[in-house]
Order: sequence, then C-alpha cells, then structure tokens
Amino acid sequence: MPLLEILKYPETRLSEPSLSVTEIDGDLQQQIDRMMGTLYASDGLGLAAPQVGDLRAFFIYDLSPSEEVAQKEKGPVVLINPEIIEMEGSKVEDEGCLSIPGYFEKVKRAYRIQVKGLDREGKELRIEREGLCARLIQHEIDHLNGVLMLSRISSLKRGMFIRKFKKQKRKATSK
Repeated sequence: MPLLEILKYPETRLSEPSLSVTEIDGDLQQQIDRMMGTLYASDGLGLAAPQVGDLRAFFIYDLSPSEEVAQKEKGPVVLINPEIIEMEGSKVEDEGCLSIPGYFEKVKRAYRIQVKGLDREGKELRIEREGLCARLIQHEIDHLNGVLMLSRISSLKRGMFIRKFKKQKRKATSK
C-alpha cells in the first residue's frame, strides 16, 4: 500500500477544521491502513487525517514501544470524532510534529484527559490517559481543529520560528 504525503507547514490545509465522520466504510478503513503505514515509515507517534490532506475527524497513534503506556495499550489506536470531555493538571514538555519536521518546542498541555469517540469499527470508546499519551491525543485533536502546535507557543517563539523558516526557505530557493 503506497505511503501518503504528510503536509508540511505552511500548507494552508493544515489550518482547516475537520468534518465529523458520518460513515465508517471501506474507504475510511483503507485510509486508516494507509495512514498507519505512513506513520510507521515516518517514525512518528501519531498522525491526524488533516496531516495527509483528509479533512475527516480521525487520527491514529501508536505508543506501544513506549514503556509509559505499554501496560495500557498494545498496538495502534484509532480515534474517530474524538472529543475531550475532561482535563486535569498541566505540564510543559517538548513536543514535535510530523508537519513541522525537526522542530521541537515546549508546549503546555493538560496532564490527564478523558476522551470519547469511536474506534475503527464504530464502537463507542472512552479512554482516560495521562502523560505522553494525553499530550499526544491533545496534539492530534488540535490538528482536527486546524490548530498547529505553533499556536500553543509564545508569540515571541512563534515569530522566531517563522523568521528562521523563511530564511531557510530563501536559502533553499537561491541555490
């Protein structure tokens, strides 16, 4: 199965909010499988549909190699139409994004969350996570809402990133 292209900043489609999934059909299942292959090939932890140009509200993640969540989950998780229903605490930690390769910045997120949504078969799912998994889920839900992690950092750091990004782009086009 061919890999999907991960959209990169400043692609405008990354700022568009997703639409609720209304039908869990073969097309959605194929897209989930393609996204899984793309996620594993990119060495990422999570991938939201908008990152591959699909504006349906779902994402996948796999933290199974992480000791932090190994006892709770094995293998990939699919969340369709996710909604955070509870948040608790906060923590500031480094965060990265497949749509902003090579960039990591400290982002403040809730430490513990409870989420509801559907699994890939359409069954209702309610999960409670903390730490890395909670951070990842919040990050992916931001993608579904058209929000990049750049919106979660200070305007000073965002400005520095944008200036550096534009400078690198100018360098690349002048070669």
